[in-house]
Amino acid sequence: MSALRFGYGTNGLTDLRLPEALRLLADLGYDGVGLTLDHMHLDPLAEDLPARTARVGALLAELDLSVTVETGARYVLDPRAKHGPSLLDPDPDRRALRTGLLLTAVRVAAELGAHAVHCFSGVLPGGQDEGAAWDRLLGALTPVLEAAGAAGVPLAIEPEPGHLVGDLAGFHRLRGLLGDPAPLGLTLDLGHCQCLEPKPPADCVAEAAPWLRHVQIEDMRRGVHEHLPFGDGEIDFPPVLAALETIGYQGLTVVELPRHSHAGPDQAARSLPFLRDAARRGAGVAGVAGAAGVAEGGIPA
Repeated sequence: MSALRFGYGTNGLTDLRLPEALRLLADLGYDGVGLTLDHMHLDPLAEDLPARTARVGALLAELDLSVTVETGARYVLDPRAKHGPSLLDPDPDRRALRTGLLLTAVRVAAELGAHAVHCFSGVLPGGQDEGAAWDRLLGALTPVLEAAGAAGVPLAIEPEPGHLVGDLAGFHRLRGLLGDPAPLGLTLDLGHCQCLEPKPPADCVAEAAPWLRHVQIEDMRRGVHEHLPFGDGEIDFPPVLAALETIGYQGLTVVELPRHSHAGPDQAARSLPFLRDAARRGAGVAGVAGAAGVAEGGIPA
């Protein structure tokens, strides 16, 4: 039986009220939830956030659901600019809005007992110098990393196609520029690995292991950044899930289908059996490979 713990992202259940979404996931058998702070789900900008957070925490405990706090809401800060403002915004006041959202997310995560806070760098503004953008990113992230360290909640940055930190190489550049701070971790979106990384997703998992704090999962095709339901893309999932098992990943593996909220309950119901079956088959493949390694070399492969 797989030790992996599967969750579903609330950004794929935006037509449901948050308590309804959480009860649905618990009823389906999920282990947890990727909770995107947004106007319809634990609005980070509305009044009485501590009280509302406490109520969500109580419901999560009642339902025995683990949680990751995600910060990818499209219009939570600016109703006219998707994912704006970003950590790269040339305007320091606007940049501070994104830093402030991440600081709020860290506080919410600590109160909920979340295993990580997810974030991303943002897209390089048109006409802006890349070196200056890296400097802005480092400055904007520094107070968030300090807060994450104090709260004991990792900040897991996600390489996002088209962003300044767009791939695993970009994550390692960021890590190096920041001096490899302990609170900085990685969100690995397995579809993004299929989309643009030079190595297969399973190899990406193995290489990311020391920094891996959060995993997002969906299907995807090479060269096309489109989150797809399982079976609609090109990913071979058993080896990927076997790789997560092999590295001893302890966090949630969260289904990321933000453009499928219109069919969210159905997608949630379909996704978990698919993942469990893929994990079972991956364990079988890993077991055969391990047995072969013992037979041929005397030690596990």
